[in-house]
Amino acid sequence: MYSIIVKTKLKAGTREQFLPTMLENAAASVRDEPGCHVFDVLQDKADPELFYLYEVYEDEAALAAHKETPHYQRSRAVVNPLIAEQSVIRAEMLAVNPGR
Repeated sequence: MYSIIVKTKLKAGTREQFLPTMLENAAASVRDEPGCHVFDVLQDKADPELFYLYEVYEDEAALAAHKETPHYQRSRAVVNPLIAEQSVIRAEMLAVNPGR
């Protein structure tokens, strides 16, 4: 399996615009995409405008397919202007929690 961790620092005062859109995208990804196994949205405890997205896909092709979905396209149109900085870690999963 293939995983990405996206670190997103928002522009000041944009959290209320970002969060509903990202939560909708995360829910639709897991619900509607057979290749998306996990899409967690985490907010930093010390910085309310810093978010981490933890996403697990069957493979890199499933991530590519995710980026073609209507819910992803809608979310990017909203969140892209809100982002101050963003970085991505790409990783192969070596162990999976069986209880998840």
